[in-house]
Amino acid sequence: MPVKILMVCLGNICRSPLAEGLLAAKLPRDKFTVDSAGTGSSHLGQKPDQRSIQTAQKKGLNISNQRARLFTSRDFDDFDYIYVMDNTNYDTVIALAKNETQKKKVHLILNELFPGDNVDVPDPYFGLQNGFDMVYEMLDESCDILSKKLIEKHS
Repeated sequence: MPVKILMVCLGNICRSPLAEGLLAAKLPRDKFTVDSAGTGSSHLGQKPDQRSIQTAQKKGLNISNQRARLFTSRDFDDFDYIYVMDNTNYDTVIALAKNETQKKKVHLILNELFPGDNVDVPDPYFGLQNGFDMVYEMLDESCDILSKKLIEKHS
């Protein structure tokens, strides 16, 4: 059974779709599955933001088939790892956890790059295209580290 990883941001249209696409591209598909969700419901069923799609396409990734969905407490049962994009997402997800085992599944993604610093991935939604490019680079570096750790641990 594959190891299941969930990426979480607020609307599930900017950061977490990029993180999903990046990590999925770095992991063997037969051993890992990657999905994404949002803590807010304002974009349910929508494609990722066009700027996220364009940023990913420039780097050879197609994330246009993803659709926004809401994070639910059931995700704790369905996923082995949950990576959140910022501290607000972290608090929202942790509040839904029923026990310590579920809480231990939740991690801030940039702690892969900056261990223990609890740095937020900035939300590029209200900014310009370059914000999406910057977020892509941060997530790419974090997903490089994360994919190596996951492959090593689950091989």
